[in-house]
Amino acid sequence: MADSGVRSRLRSGTPSGPLAGIRVLDVTASIAGPYCTLILGALGADVIKIEHPERGDDTRAWGPPFWHGQSATFLAVNANKRSLAVDLKHPEGVEIVLALAKRCDVFVENLRPGHAERLGLGFKSVRARQPRIVYCSIGSYGKGGPLETQPGYDPLMQAAGGIMSVTGEAGRPPARAGVSVIDQGTGMWAVIGILAALRARDQEGTAQRVDLSLYETAVNWLPYQITGYLATGRVPEPMGSALGIIAPYQAFRCRDGWLMIAAGNDRQFAALCGALGVSGLARDRRFRSNPLRVRNREALAKLLARRIRTRGLQAWLSALRSADVPAAPVQDLSQVVGHEQTRALELLQALRSEAVPDLRLVRLPLSLNGRTARHTLPPPGLGRDTVAILREAGFTRARIADWSRRRIVRPAKHWGRDSG
Repeated sequence: MADSGVRSRLRSGTPSGPLAGIRVLDVTASIAGPYCTLILGALGADVIKIEHPERGDDTRAWGPPFWHGQSATFLAVNANKRSLAVDLKHPEGVEIVLALAKRCDVFVENLRPGHAERLGLGFKSVRARQPRIVYCSIGSYGKGGPLETQPGYDPLMQAAGGIMSVTGEAGRPPARAGVSVIDQGTGMWAVIGILAALRARDQEGTAQRVDLSLYETAVNWLPYQITGYLATGRVPEPMGSALGIIAPYQAFRCRDGWLMIAAGNDRQFAALCGALGVSGLARDRRFRSNPLRVRNREALAKLLARRIRTRGLQAWLSALRSADVPAAPVQDLSQVVGHEQTRALELLQALRSEAVPDLRLVRLPLSLNGRTARHTLPPPGLGRDTVAILREAGFTRARIADWSRRRIVRPAKHWGRDSG
């Protein structure tokens, strides 16, 4: 069963975080928008998630993996929210959302380009109901340009934005980053924009519009690569674990695993050579400065790799840390989840949920005044809070029952009180 105290605090407006008292209408799906509203909810906002009454957010069907029948992807980015299932293709469904917007501070949408306007949920329509709204629109390729109307997903933007061109091994097929770096990055930029817009709204007393896109985020992840290209005309290529501007700055194979080494300056390089027992390399004219080491990267990597392969991972890791050389093991997720550092920081937060009794989610990597930002509600079952939200907005039970009968809304009759 969910923490009823948390839910009651959200409904009553009692402060439970820096954004307590802020109500967010979340008309998003997939990952970028939901990740934005996940963060806002963890910071104390009351987030109302609008979902299709039959299928809900697309990510409910993304899998496997599933956890007790629930999509792991949906669970990962939809804590801290209440779910209202309503049909936006029906005029009365749109009217329900506009009525809710009148009582909200923030409206977030990532519908297909132009679709919010066609539905009657564009900035002008929402502003007409709530003149102080902060309206955040997450797009694909941004406002304007020849690709403005094209759809966008994380891997498309990693491809179109240049990230895949510098990811993976040289001479191999293109590779995407193994995490949703575009979606989650765009979600974080949306939070930054919303927080700035809330401050501007409070100062100016007027509605604010925040626009951002996946493509803009993708290009923004490449600032020094693009600046380097503009300076030299040379197009960067994938380098595996290495970095083109520093050497040695890559993973090396030990006898029993891989070790990432990041010698970012001459002092650290000399310490590395000493710890490895190859002090002479630090005096070699080919490696005396970082520009020289970058120029002679392949020769240096071969010499270091030959030495590092002679011992085990933990032996080298201990030696390098004792010498104050930045290094880390290349770990898989089972090692990360079980690591004492992960446990010490309580990065995996348990949440009480009927649908997933053993639910644990990654918490926000943020502390305020020494207190970590924690999830407040488990991910909702589809339509779990439909009736409660509509009743809070002043709609009668009879009207809600009529909408339910005509399938405009979906009360969660067959869900537990706190389905995940």
